[in-house]
Amino acid sequence: MKTWHEIRGFPLAIRLLLVNQLGVNTGFYLLIPYLALHMSENLGMSSAVVGIVLGVRNLSQQGLFLIGGTASDRLGARGVIITGCALRTVGFGLFALGDGLPVLLAASVLSGLAGALFNPAVRAYLTLEAGERRAEAFALFNVFATTGALIGPLLGSALLLVDFRASALTAAGIFAVLTVAQALVLPARHVAPTGNSVMADWREVIGNRGFLAFALAMVGMFTLENQLYLLLPDGARRATGWEGAAGLVFLVGTLAHLGLQLRITRTLKKRGSRGRWISAGLGLMALSFVPPMAVAGLGTPPDGLAETAWRALPVLVGAVLLHLGVMTAQPFVMELIPGFGRSELTGTYFGLFYVVSGIAAAVGNALLGWAMDAGERADQPWLPWACCLAIGLTSAAGVARLHRRRALPARPAPASAPASASAPASAPAPASAPAAARGARHR
Repeated sequence: MKTWHEIRGFPLAIRLLLVNQLGVNTGFYLLIPYLALHMSENLGMSSAVVGIVLGVRNLSQQGLFLIGGTASDRLGARGVIITGCALRTVGFGLFALGDGLPVLLAASVLSGLAGALFNPAVRAYLTLEAGERRAEAFALFNVFATTGALIGPLLGSALLLVDFRASALTAAGIFAVLTVAQALVLPARHVAPTGNSVMADWREVIGNRGFLAFALAMVGMFTLENQLYLLLPDGARRATGWEGAAGLVFLVGTLAHLGLQLRITRTLKKRGSRGRWISAGLGLMALSFVPPMAVAGLGTPPDGLAETAWRALPVLVGAVLLHLGVMTAQPFVMELIPGFGRSELTGTYFGLFYVVSGIAAAVGNALLGWAMDAGERADQPWLPWACCLAIGLTSAAGVARLHRRRALPARPAPASAPASASAPASAPAPASAPAAARGARHR
């Protein structure tokens, strides 16, 4: 009830963006996890071709986040969000209607570009609309996103009993509804000019050394969070010998988010600095890989239901701890990002942050995939778990160091009051504004 009351306390635009994120993750996860299976088994494509299609989709998204963020700053977040959802509608529709490689590549490019557009734009819009309640808004954003990530695979599994086309058309339908809803309901906001060219804006953001150091320090969060879909489900299946154990990993995380996310964010917001809690959250994420390590070497099948449950317990404890770490750190990460620079470049900052995190997640997954294979060959199944522990502790130490050096914003940058589309344009910031913003009060 408290969560529902908190949701109702936000403006209609934020409530729509929360529902939007639920739909985005539901539509994405009911289709994309099964795309490789469809191409290899239904279409008979080789592993190399499957890898190319999936790689094109990832590259189209991760490589264009900066463009999406800049478009949000210059054209307005509302239009970019709507365009992104419309493009994903078309992209997912193509997955349903086309079986040839050119069509699949076009669908991959469109769906990836769509994510590059609406991901930074949604966060920029949420930042400006939530004002002083950004942390709570991003906490709720996480709840809706996690719920969608659970509903999506479950719905996708059910639709695959019909065929892949049904999954793709359902996903496209979800994004079509989101497109129409945002076009009808999401308010237009005045776009303040950045006062510089696109290249000058990019140089300003990339030249912000404090922000780049923070983005690099945060690579552990995204690398470890991705293990909710790779290492932890694999660990649960191996420990128990039961394929359904992977579903429990998603279930316990979603229940934890629904019950605890808002409480954690509200409590921590009143106690201590954001940087301290981000570092603590990363440390908790790192330690979450210790319990599953205890059952990583159990190769023999469990004997009976009791032993199966006993072996699943450390992995589920690790999953809960990992979610708790994400719940501790992520809302404050999202809250702090705009504080590194001018409000006119909020989308660009989010865009660059997601470029860095996307590259880090890809490299991290490749590293951990190698560690899983190497650990199996050398009979050292603990190796990937130890790698996750090291990555998380390194990121936690990096953020803690930035906090001690007062390189993080002391508090979120004050958001400009949302203005209607007809509001007069504000004057461009003077040339010294970026330096002043970066040199403003830190703690």
